Amino acid sequence: MDQHPIDDEPLRDGYSAAEVFETSKTHSGFSYDDIILLPGHINFGVEEVRLPSRVSRNVVLQTPFVSSPMDTVTEASMAISMALHGGLGVIHYNMSIEEQCTEVRKVKKFKNGFITEPTVLAPENVLADVDIVKQQSGHSGIPITLDGGLHSKLVGIITKRDIDFQEDRSVRVAEVMTRDLVVATEPVSLPEANELLRKSKKGKLPVVNDKFELVSLISRTDIAKANDYPMSSVDSGKSLLCGAAVGTRLKDRDRFLALVDAGADVIVLDSSQGDSIYQRDMVTWMKARVPSVQVVGGNVVTRRQAYHLIQAGVDGLRVGMGVGSICTTQEVCACGRPQASAVYHVSRLARRFGVPVVADGGIGNTGHIIKALSLGASCVMMGSLLAGTAETPGDYFFQDGVRLKRYRGMGSLAAMKMGSEKRYFASDSKVMVAQGVSGTVVDKGSLNAYVPYLLTGVKHGLQDLGFKDIESLQAAVQSGFIRMELRSVAAQREGDVHGLHSHSSSSS
Repeated sequence: MDQHPIDDEPLRDGYSAAEVFETSKTHSGFSYDDIILLPGHINFGVEEVRLPSRVSRNVVLQTPFVSSPMDTVTEASMAISMALHGGLGVIHYNMSIEEQCTEVRKVKKFKNGFITEPTVLAPENVLADVDIVKQQSGHSGIPITLDGGLHSKLVGIITKRDIDFQEDRSVRVAEVMTRDLVVATEPVSLPEANELLRKSKKGKLPVVNDKFELVSLISRTDIAKANDYPMSSVDSGKSLLCGAAVGTRLKDRDRFLALVDAGADVIVLDSSQGDSIYQRDMVTWMKARVPSVQVVGGNVVTRRQAYHLIQAGVDGLRVGMGVGSICTTQEVCACGRPQASAVYHVSRLARRFGVPVVADGGIGNTGHIIKALSLGASCVMMGSLLAGTAETPGDYFFQDGVRLKRYRGMGSLAAMKMGSEKRYFASDSKVMVAQGVSGTVVDKGSLNAYVPYLLTGVKHGLQDLGFKDIESLQAAVQSGFIRMELRSVAAQREGDVHGLHSHSSSSS
């Protein structure tokens, strides 16, 4: 115990957020790398840190992560995985209305532990077809239906032991498949399915309707995996949450209605500059047409922009302009704002109206996530940080021995030609001006390993600052209890890896 206590003032290092962002005489905007948060006191374990947050007024996430609506980042696979890990995926709109709705339905129909779109064969298929399916997907238990498709009458199942000793691969599936079937009839819960699998000692359990038509498949391994996602983002009906992006043109109103009908929980207005008459009219129309829908507006970087959208009725704000790793808006249009300053100032205003802020762009590591949350963001939207994972659209390819995936900005010419030009108010332009680039990123593996890595890093950051949750952390920043400093170029270099001939890092 300190025998000589002193007042708090001599112990106070650094500066408050207000001093850094509001009273600075440098007239500068700051990025995440420009600031450093000073550590607090640790009196709890990292396992006690909890990160519930809101992406909109009424949608709560257990993990403050949102995947960006980019055509090389988020489709159904990404959205499903993000929701399973407690976050949210926002389906991009560089596709037809029906295609986007199909992606949303895949997410909403997904049941953890249930394979809702299993590979199916017909009795007329041959064993060579089974070999191809196994090689492509790794599946060894394949349901057989009359016409070889889902929602057709189930007639058998073919498993590894049915075909292992069959040398002739031209033999028809009907001749060797198992016909004595153990099935579950919908509706069936995972515990009920698990009990059926346990009693039958089977690896796969087909789920049929009252007409004995195949509707899904349950595997023993998938039931085991289902227990790995206790923080899944789900709606009141226990379906996974899903977001979807729309534009601000009149024809996007049809897209909006179709997405709501498909089950989208959050609609994200996708525009590089959100303070426009187009977006304000779109928000007003959407909230009048479907008052219950949760609308996230943006993008904005100033308090005035944010106020206009809050007046229009948005339930959340997307903050960031020209700060993404593949975005060139600031360079091309001379508009934007350094991201730390944008998040701080917009969050201060939005907080008065109870509107959550999604920090979009500039997130390159877990340190950036922690800074965004500290400065007022409820959650962060990530593009480049998730690009290259197995759940992103597209195929891997090798270049110079390195496994890569393609990644591009929605303002790149390649993406604009696919439909995203309306995001940049260029739908009617004869000449398109790129506000983004295309490139490649290294394989990051599956989100199943990557998201827990990011989440653990963020939790350790909050622990170092001395707070167990985002709400108390933000309150401490607002009160000036959390202190911070600006970093010089030399300080930034010092805080990064240095002094090594070479180094490597891995998230797996």
